[in-house]
Amino acid sequence: MNTFSKTIDLIHRGLDTASVRSGVIANNIANAEVPNFKRQEVNFESQLRRALDSKSQVPVVELKRTDSRHFSNYNPLDYRDVRPRRVMDYLSTSKNNGNNVDAEQEVQLWVQNQMMYSLLANSAAFHFSQINSVLR
Repeated sequence: MNTFSKTIDLIHRGLDTASVRSGVIANNIANAEVPNFKRQEVNFESQLRRALDSKSQVPVVELKRTDSRHFSNYNPLDYRDVRPRRVMDYLSTSKNNGNNVDAEQEVQLWVQNQMMYSLLANSAAFHFSQINSVLR
């Protein structure tokens, strides 16, 4: 896969994740006063980083597998297999009714997410404008 394709694919995955995250944040805000509601968050970036770094972490000695039941000491992860995951926050409680949604924090996360979405969309537009200028 060439660099342009990989870059556009990563931007696309980032835009998809920002869209999912926006829905999760909206759901958290909508349920901010519901007793025992637990907020959700989206995990993606750390898993993506782990997958991208796994390609460069080749062990000094790679074990040869002579049987399919043997374990390998090197299993690089494919970044294309990484998907955004919704995770419940069961560990914190910020209100007496068991709800852990802080509306101010959620709005701050929403603004941050919107800025990330805009940045990624502008980045995609820039990459395609570069290709367009080459084709002219």
